[in-house]
Amino acid sequence: MASNGNGHSNGHSNGNVPTQQWAAVAESEGAPIKYKQIPVPKPGPDEVLVNIKYSGVCHTDWHMKQGDWPLKASKFPLVGGHEGAGVVVARGALVKDVEIGEHVGVKWINGSCLDCQFCQASDEQLCQKAICSGAHVDGTFQQYCIAQAAHVARIPKDVDMAAISPVLCAGITVYKGLKESGAKPGQTVAIVGAGGGLGSMAVQYAKAMGLRVIAIDAGDDKREATKKLGAESFVDFSKSKDVVADVQAATEDGLGPHAVLLVAVSERPFQQAAEYVRPKGTVVCIGLPADAYLKAPVFQTVARMVTIRGSYVGNRRDSAEAIDFFRRGLIQIPYKVVPLSELEDVYQKMIKGQISGRYVLDMDK
Repeated sequence: MASNGNGHSNGHSNGNVPTQQWAAVAESEGAPIKYKQIPVPKPGPDEVLVNIKYSGVCHTDWHMKQGDWPLKASKFPLVGGHEGAGVVVARGALVKDVEIGEHVGVKWINGSCLDCQFCQASDEQLCQKAICSGAHVDGTFQQYCIAQAAHVARIPKDVDMAAISPVLCAGITVYKGLKESGAKPGQTVAIVGAGGGLGSMAVQYAKAMGLRVIAIDAGDDKREATKKLGAESFVDFSKSKDVVADVQAATEDGLGPHAVLLVAVSERPFQQAAEYVRPKGTVVCIGLPADAYLKAPVFQTVARMVTIRGSYVGNRRDSAEAIDFFRRGLIQIPYKVVPLSELEDVYQKMIKGQISGRYVLDMDK
């Protein structure tokens, strides 16, 4: 066993780990990405080193780089990324249940204390000491990445690592939101922003969970896309004269959907949802439009017993379940693979709204 120079045993490795690697680095807040070589990190006692093969690119990565969210990156230079799929090539001395050669995913929650009331209740995403990939520690936009062994997601070896990488954030996030909604098979969920990256996954997960879907978005292309993914009806908010009435009319009894999943990136939909959800329904907020606020009529919210709640990524069990839906062929994600060196170009397309589906970075190109 070797030491990493900090008195920590590095446990075991496959013996082929280099000392230098390629990475996409933000040198300072708001700075363009630099594609450069940096040292390969060494895992601590409870950590694993993952040779990242592919990493999805999420809007959160852009916000961390730009520093325009209330949640700020705690380090610069910063390697972003939190949708990384790869192979374990080294592990710390205390790691016993993750093997060298295993396929794993490095997610937004890179580590947590595992001992607080939230961790003990399987709400580790609420741990006050949670460490986030690409925010508090370097993330998956590098060839070799560290994560706490307890938090890596297990990926079956028959699963395509490029295809599954977006599930490690977007897929898990919408799946968790659907679980938090409490909607039961046969009931209806309205998905706001259904034609986008998160929304298109949410439609598929909802259908796979036995839910009926009302897709809410704008444009005939989104109408066709969401219908193909399994939505039973579509409300075009850009053409509707009364979104609330149209969403309620899309349900058989006219009372509205049992749940609403908000993955929109603008504020207005967050104000409307509490009005069209059915009595005793649940509104789940997932999207994070900048500087937005929730607003709902107090009288109607109370009298109709409406629940409004937030849902923030998923725990380890949610992750395993979301991955299994994908493994069984129930979730199809349109994605395009580009070299790691093109990350800055991907960001530029992202802020111009030119991305359909998900971009996935190939670490070996």
